[in-house]
Amino acid sequence: MNRVIPIVMQAGALSDTPAPTFKTGPSSPAPTGPAPAWVFVDDTPIDEAAIAREMQFHRADDPHQARRDAARTLVIRELLRRECARLGIEAVETEGNETPEEAQVRVLLDREAPVPEPDEASCRRYFDNHREQLHTPDRVRVRHILIAAAPADADARLQARQTGERLIEALQENPARFAEFAAHYSACPSREQGGDLEWIERGDTTPEFERQLFMLKPGLAGLTVESRWGHHVVHVDEIHRGQPLEYEQAASRIASYLQTQARQNAVHQYLRQLHVGYRVRGLDD
Repeated sequence: MNRVIPIVMQAGALSDTPAPTFKTGPSSPAPTGPAPAWVFVDDTPIDEAAIAREMQFHRADDPHQARRDAARTLVIRELLRRECARLGIEAVETEGNETPEEAQVRVLLDREAPVPEPDEASCRRYFDNHREQLHTPDRVRVRHILIAAAPADADARLQARQTGERLIEALQENPARFAEFAAHYSACPSREQGGDLEWIERGDTTPEFERQLFMLKPGLAGLTVESRWGHHVVHVDEIHRGQPLEYEQAASRIASYLQTQARQNAVHQYLRQLHVGYRVRGLDD
């Protein structure tokens, strides 16, 4: 089970953005009437108010993409709701933390888009074709100094990078000061341990930090590593490359992966059938 390493800023390291305020009164009358709708599943509208509420779960740099993702999610939800109703899938016992709706969808997909478990021949064929990808996880032992800066604050991020670069120059002259600098400058709780994050595997921290981290060589990085939290001064103490797995070690992982892929393909095809059968309008393909 992956150990989640928090890279957390000290209180006050990033300023909170105040919530927008809206004037009310005669000069700004509240909108009246139903929200407009341009997306339909048969005669059921997916209005813009519902799409706007759903957009909070589909963050994207482009708000148009966030809207498209939100609209697609609501259309899929309506398609599955209609199929559950048509097939009489109503009172379903939930499993784990499922909601009743999720339980209905699970039963629906198990019935209408079944996926057989992959056989050993398929698993061995995948193993033979992907041996170089099947290994124990790469691990790096890392120390860092986090110079915190809010993602949207260009000036603060520039200052953080410049501070990090000055620290790198000083550490190139005197590497023994890393723990001292971490205690003084770092906004991460690891400053109490000299900046030590211990061993990191992929998935332990934020993706953009790891993408750069696993490209580094042992020693002090010559440039800062940028993440959503700010700029990091990074020292890689050790790198352990993953070791190749034997088939017996990889078999269960391969079977799970192949079944997941088959399930995704089956669900995708099933949703395409529903898309046509229920006449979805106003949604990009």
